[in-house]
Amino acid sequence: MQFNPITPNFLTKILEIVGTENVFTEAEHLEKYARDETEDLVYYPEAVVKPNTSNQISDLMRLCNTYKIPVTPRGAGTGLSGGALPVKGGLVISMERFNSIIQIDERNLQATVEPGVITEFFMNAVAEKGLLYPVDPSSKGSCYIGGNVAHGSGGPRVVKYGTIREYILNLEVVLPEGEIIWTGANTLKNASGYNLTQLMIGSEGTLGIITKIVLKLIPAPSQSLLMLASFPDNEQACAAVSAIFRAGIIPSTLEFMERRAVEWVIEYDHFQFDLKDDAMAFLMIEVDGNDLELLFADCEKINIVLEENACSEVLLAETSVQKESIWRMRRTMPLSVKSNSIYKEEDTVVPRSELPKLIRGIKEIGKRFGFESICYGHAGDGNLHVNIIKGTMSDLDWNTKLKQGIREIFELTVALGGTISGEHGIGLVQREYMDIKYTKTHLDIMRGIKSVFDPNGILNPLKIF
Repeated sequence: MQFNPITPNFLTKILEIVGTENVFTEAEHLEKYARDETEDLVYYPEAVVKPNTSNQISDLMRLCNTYKIPVTPRGAGTGLSGGALPVKGGLVISMERFNSIIQIDERNLQATVEPGVITEFFMNAVAEKGLLYPVDPSSKGSCYIGGNVAHGSGGPRVVKYGTIREYILNLEVVLPEGEIIWTGANTLKNASGYNLTQLMIGSEGTLGIITKIVLKLIPAPSQSLLMLASFPDNEQACAAVSAIFRAGIIPSTLEFMERRAVEWVIEYDHFQFDLKDDAMAFLMIEVDGNDLELLFADCEKINIVLEENACSEVLLAETSVQKESIWRMRRTMPLSVKSNSIYKEEDTVVPRSELPKLIRGIKEIGKRFGFESICYGHAGDGNLHVNIIKGTMSDLDWNTKLKQGIREIFELTVALGGTISGEHGIGLVQREYMDIKYTKTHLDIMRGIKSVFDPNGILNPLKIF
């Protein structure tokens, strides 16, 4: 697709739509929007615009479609797949001024928000009303709900409460040619034609720009218990995951962490933790509900399962301080990995019973290609984050051999019945691996959908495909 540069005439038309104070072209302002949290990739836009109404975005999209200017929608820039990078330059539309919680409807257990609302801010707002929005990615303190929707983001509580797809009822979307539509209805059931709402979720800003989101809420549980179990090796910890579910327990959280990940948190955050010599892997298990006696009974059942699966020690957090400390250890892991080395993070997901085979295969592939990997993730739903560490790997091998190693990890993942991204999306950096999971027919259908929504291909080009 051939795009045009932003000209002074085009810039004048943008200024007329949003005002001088909302358009930025100076290098010092563009720097922030040239990056996200994906490795060290940098792509500068020609201009950044910060609208605050759907009609402004509609006018911008009509203008860009007419002039064939590429557009990259951007939330908080916390993504890990390059979805917010303006690969073709052009215009970045920042959603940071769409930051209002429009309504929390306690009667219907719904809320309407703008996409620039920070996820944790919204979670806290509904919690004050005794409600729960359970989609809580590790970057919840900085990421936007709109970005979560666009990438199909998850988090540790997906295992009990379901993915973000189960909490989006309706979306207001501006299409690439400027039309504004609502994709569904503010109802729990909707069997009226194709489900455009679900199509938008995970579309990574390639089909439209989300401007309002109607979310489903649930009553918040009043009690929770948190256990931390240690194991002599990764595979035994992973094997215990599916055993817990087979015992009839559905935890609200079930996280896996290998020893090296914990060591790096201790080093990075000066974290106080008694790391035993024989503890090579950990499961963090939380149960929640409203009856504390039932939760203790669940913990007793889980403890039996853990003992049957070679668990060496179980810690039950007895205070809120202990509980918060364990959670902080898990949530700090991405930051500790990033601070230690050049790395690439892959987002694998398999049926949970296949986790032992997946982690064993990842380590074997690493040995053959000469890289170390640090693994942790949402084991309860089979989602393992694989942080590939450059370490002592030569620049030549890192730049030439690594992609084949990553390809083999994804081939293993798909062979085990999984897929190549659980919650980080495809974006720019994973698109070359789409052929591992999808046939030409699959990809042609996806491209066909893209062309219906965006015939000129201006919206977030070079993403997914």
